Amino acid sequence: MTGTYTLYSMQASGNCYKPRLAMHELGIPFRIVEVVKGAGQTTAPDFLRLNPNAQVPLLILPDGRPLAESNAMLLHLAEGTSLIPEDAYERALCWQWLFFEQYSHEPVIAVARNWLHLTPGGREAMAHRIEEWQTKGNKALTVMERRLEQADFLAGSGFSVADIALYAYTHVAAEADYDLSLYPAIRTWLARVAARPRHVALDWRPEA
Repeated sequence: MTGTYTLYSMQASGNCYKPRLAMHELGIPFRIVEVVKGAGQTTAPDFLRLNPNAQVPLLILPDGRPLAESNAMLLHLAEGTSLIPEDAYERALCWQWLFFEQYSHEPVIAVARNWLHLTPGGREAMAHRIEEWQTKGNKALTVMERRLEQADFLAGSGFSVADIALYAYTHVAAEADYDLSLYPAIRTWLARVAARPRHVALDWRPEA
């Protein structure tokens, strides 16, 4: 579809959810190409020409250029909008949370969710990793809790791409055995994000 964003996506993936949520928040029309895990779609030659890293999400811009990495997509889509703070320091804080999400949060909470909730037999296969995931994941959640005890949103005074990035896997952290009742500020923030007028759920799909 010429002139429209195209997102190669796996519906259950939090990383794929990030650009879906951002585009809906911004009112950007897009279409989805659903990718089935393990079906070989991301290693096909046509896909590798678009993303040699063989991963989704992959966003095809209206002019046909490809863009990989979910947080890069957030920054591109939100350029010039209220989802990126105008103040230089607040903008740097936004980047700080994006880096935190990819380095300290997603590698633990998302990976734990994949094995414990989405992969058949994963809990048994990865039983030796569960204690480590709990320790590291709860450390990341505690960092978020401390910030959200003091502010409504993660970066600056308003909702930003930092909130989108961290909402994606935090709101389903219970599927990875994390007890969110221990984090009242996070739970309040999750409800605040979910109450936004243009919010859509993880399982939401655009009309064909």
